[in-house]
Amino acid sequence: MRRYGPAVLLLLVGAAVLRISLFSDLYLRYVQAGLRPYLIASGVLLGLLGLVSAGMAARTARDGALSSDGHTHPDENAHDHGHPHPGGPRFAWLLTLPAAALLLFPPPALGSYSAAREDTQRAAQGIGTFPALPAGDPVDLSVAAFTSRAIYDSGYSLKGRTVRLTGFVTQGDDGVWYVTRLLVSCCAADATTSKVQVRGADAPETDTWVTVTGTWLPMGGLGSASAWPPRLDAKTVSRVAEPSDPYEKR
Repeated sequence: MRRYGPAVLLLLVGAAVLRISLFSDLYLRYVQAGLRPYLIASGVLLGLLGLVSAGMAARTARDGALSSDGHTHPDENAHDHGHPHPGGPRFAWLLTLPAAALLLFPPPALGSYSAAREDTQRAAQGIGTFPALPAGDPVDLSVAAFTSRAIYDSGYSLKGRTVRLTGFVTQGDDGVWYVTRLLVSCCAADATTSKVQVRGADAPETDTWVTVTGTWLPMGGLGSASAWPPRLDAKTVSRVAEPSDPYEKR
């Protein structure tokens, strides 16, 4: 059976890739939507390689059986003549466990732990006038868009406007909490953090997804360290389901 190990590993990895990319939206926890076709192609290719590998192993076993005397299994015959059994060590099957785990238990999206690992990005650059916000309140903004306007917009487009942000909850010191999102350029490996401190509302449980409606509380000078993180005076906080695509795009 050890001769089928590489084939099984290829099939498991291929099935795991297809599961997250072809049959669900789980791939969005790893890469951006535009990379889906490449994931699907990779999964199909791995599956085909697994089938080819299994076929070659089966043919090798069949050829070995035909070359034997018809009474002794080829593996047993090899041992009888003092030749080593082909194949790697038995513990090589353990290599299939990560692939099986990905297939059965895909990991969750990055959350509060990943956000806490990244320090604030406080650079006095990019200050300028931003485009006007759409008419009507509340206006839906990404956490990143709100953060950029709050810290760098010399036109103060957020002033007097009611905004609505959606993200997951992260905790700070002394009961402070944030509505947070992770931004990706390509995949989860390059994720960076954007967060807004929420005032005037009790903190939900960490990693809970919420929609917060409120108004901007200006603090500090534009581009300064004291302006980070921007603050929001909450009017309402509602729990929501985690979106299928949990990351914001740059």
